[in-house]
Amino acid sequence: MGLFKKKTVTKTYDKENKKPVIKASICNGEQVAGFKDNHTGKIEEVMLIKNQADLDAFKKMYGIDDEIDKEY
Repeated sequence: MGLFKKKTVTKTYDKENKKPVIKASICNGEQVAGFKDNHTGKIEEVMLIKNQADLDAFKKMYGIDDEIDKEY
């Protein structure tokens, strides 16, 4: 009985100056999704990715349809 539905809020990011990336550790395999500044190379970390569902949630949250590059 779903009287109250969870709203999916699509957040935005600066698509001209930032690109979505997955920062992956080569030591322990930890992955963090975020955005890399095209000019400075600095990565803004947004959320920890533990499984495919987390990655799908990140992509849905920001309206990302393409594959996300991994940074090591």
